[in-house]
Amino acid sequence: MEKLVLLWLAALNLLAFLLCGIDKWKAKKARWRIPEKTLFLSALLGGSIGLLLGMKVFRHKTKHKSFTIGVPAIFVLQLSLAAWLLMGMPGLK
Repeated sequence: MEKLVLLWLAALNLLAFLLCGIDKWKAKKARWRIPEKTLFLSALLGGSIGLLLGMKVFRHKTKHKSFTIGVPAIFVLQLSLAAWLLMGMPGLK
């Protein structure tokens, strides 16, 4: 099960990173853009690190407070959830 989770996270982070790069490229070319909710969904599903890296590498969405605050907040929540799960879900016994 752990391998499946790690594979999922790797795929989602790569996808989020690529979506960020593609959207930046499309923005420069004045083409149809990737919806912001798609970028956020990729982060929510486990790709928050990939999206954060994409924002830094491509300098994309760095002036949007919804992204500069929202994506790190998603990452912190995911870290908290992972820590809680790894500790055996204390408080539910």
